[in-house]
Amino acid sequence: MKKWQVAVVMLLAAIGSWFAIGSNAQAKTYTIATDTTFAPFEFQAKGGKYKGIDIDILKAIAKKENFNYRLKAISFGAAVQQLSANQVDGVIAGMNITPERQKTFDFSDAYYTSGVVMAVAKDSQVKKFSQLKGKTVALKTGTAGASYAKSIQNKYGFKIKYFNDSNNMYNDVKVGNSAACFEDYPVMSYGIKNGIALKIVSKQYDAGDYGFAVKKGKNAELLKKFNAGLKAIKADGTYKKITNKYLNSSQSSLTGETAKSRTFVGLFTQNLGTIGTGLWMTLELTVISIILATIMGVALGVLGVMPGKVGPAISSTIIYIFRGMPLMVLAFFIYIGFPDLIGHGFKIPAFIAGMITLMLNEGAYTGAFVKGGFQAVDEGQMEAARSLGLPYWTAMRKVIMPQGIRIMIPSFINQFIITLKDTSILSVIGIVELTQTGTLIIARNFEGFKIWLMIAMIYLIIITLLTWLSNWVQRRIN
Repeated sequence: MKKWQVAVVMLLAAIGSWFAIGSNAQAKTYTIATDTTFAPFEFQAKGGKYKGIDIDILKAIAKKENFNYRLKAISFGAAVQQLSANQVDGVIAGMNITPERQKTFDFSDAYYTSGVVMAVAKDSQVKKFSQLKGKTVALKTGTAGASYAKSIQNKYGFKIKYFNDSNNMYNDVKVGNSAACFEDYPVMSYGIKNGIALKIVSKQYDAGDYGFAVKKGKNAELLKKFNAGLKAIKADGTYKKITNKYLNSSQSSLTGETAKSRTFVGLFTQNLGTIGTGLWMTLELTVISIILATIMGVALGVLGVMPGKVGPAISSTIIYIFRGMPLMVLAFFIYIGFPDLIGHGFKIPAFIAGMITLMLNEGAYTGAFVKGGFQAVDEGQMEAARSLGLPYWTAMRKVIMPQGIRIMIPSFINQFIITLKDTSILSVIGIVELTQTGTLIIARNFEGFKIWLMIAMIYLIIITLLTWLSNWVQRRIN
């Protein structure tokens, strides 16, 4: 070979080796779930960015250990279930290391130790556990506070009410529906310091360690990296800086909020982008799902009025199953239960799972009124069409369906409105639609009344527009 040919071969080999090394060195990306309303460990700050002790610890460790991650902010209960179903690689959400959880998950070294406290409304006379007899206690599902309260329930004779997020639990106590709540001390202390109208009336009980969790027997490499990174950030002082930053600072210094930004107009202006994103997700889910549900519903309706027994039986069975199943149960089954059943790393994206859930549920309801609409057309119409020589399906398409659909149009508009509202339930599988957006904002500023009023007004405006559309369509038909 000539010298220039040798040089070209060597150059190509060097480039190939460089790309190979670069590919091998590329940081691996993990999906990590976290809670959405557990300040100061995790919460959504101004502009939709997530902050908190857990978030900053994860970020620092990922930088030390050279791995990337996608953060998935959902409720604590949903995070644990998704980890069990292999929908995420790990969970960091102020999760206590307990013997029960260690049967299902592998935990990192402890990164924080905390105890449980009891909190009551500011004007409450309750000061000790014995005063809770016959009263209701608010708890957050799956937390150390819930476990501790459950362990002393029989001894002190109180009733229990569960919530999926901290803010609703606090507000239930604040308005007097519950006499007390149990929460981790740093979380409760931070919330009270930043505006929650509660007070702590007990010492810390049942102290436990927080750990980063992966599914048992899975992601051992990620767990090893987390432990190594945790040791490194404790050694170089990063860990202490992170905890001091959140435990010793006021909320406003972390979120950038001011007194002016807490007015109704200020809150709307400040969170316009976040609310807009949530609204767009709601509308996108609604439009796609209602189109698919309409197709499914019309098919079920046609099957329901077919001659013979097979078609109507299939239609009635599908309508019965999906109309009778609660929407939340169906969402969990599709997103968590079904992939867990199949196994082998099978996953369904949250948006797709939400869309399928709405399609099946709303499609079953649509199928029921479509079937009723076709049956409402006088039987003589079909008999007349067949007597003129039209085949069954042609008679259905040209005679029965046009008359039936005219009867159904108001029901179609009404189903659109129902689907719009049903999207709020999908927050349980991690979809950040309009309602979940409100929950995230309240977790940051505790302005529950103003934010929920804002969200309610947006829903009412959209539903009013749809109602006007329904009335206009009916007038045009008449």
